[in-house]
Amino acid sequence: MNVALRLPDSLGMSLKEFSKHENISMNQFIATAIAEKLSSLKTYDYLKERSDEGNAKHLLSMLNKVAEREADKFDR
Repeated sequence: MNVALRLPDSLGMSLKEFSKHENISMNQFIATAIAEKLSSLKTYDYLKERSDEGNAKHLLSMLNKVAEREADKFDR
């Protein structure tokens, strides 16, 4: 898919400089940035949906089943 993109000059220059510094194409940088943003938004939506389905009373009942003990060394 080809998309025409208009950027403010300052953002375009930053993109060009960063891409050159990282030795990647501007296209690759933009595609990766979009993928990361979409992944973040989808993750947020997924977690929000799951939390809306949650039940605090059920959570507390599950937590009450856990034995009371000191945290393992690697968990401190």
